[in-house]
Amino acid sequence: MTAVPAPTQPRSRSLWSVVRHLGAFGVVGGIGFVIEVGLFQLLYGHLGSGAVMAKAVATVVAMTVAFFGHRHWSFAHRARTGFKREYPMFLAINGLTLLLGLGIVAFARYGLDLTSAWALQGANLVSIAVGTVVRYLMYRRWVFPATDAAA
Repeated sequence: MTAVPAPTQPRSRSLWSVVRHLGAFGVVGGIGFVIEVGLFQLLYGHLGSGAVMAKAVATVVAMTVAFFGHRHWSFAHRARTGFKREYPMFLAINGLTLLLGLGIVAFARYGLDLTSAWALQGANLVSIAVGTVVRYLMYRRWVFPATDAAA
């Protein structure tokens, strides 16, 4: 009787590969954060732009830099589906996670009636953490999809 070969399993990524991938995602996000904070400070604090306009410009510039960083580094091993599809989807996901973050902070402030700056900063940090996880999963699934079903 001959042994039946075991079915081949898709090759799983090593722990080191996952750590590198998440590290790249974090570095790109950190760079985007620094750009957004710095550009906001430059526009609002030094050039006299309105706060809302400074925030809008800083956010769009930081998201665009983050998009290219993720596209060409964090998710470089993934399929390319075209800039005209990827970038609007990337912006939409960031818009949705912004609303999610606003909802978390609003719930802490108005739903739980928290008023302390420390408590609200804690809610802000929770919103950033939740938003980061959601963005990562959504980028993987919809913006930068796997090249094949096994990936």
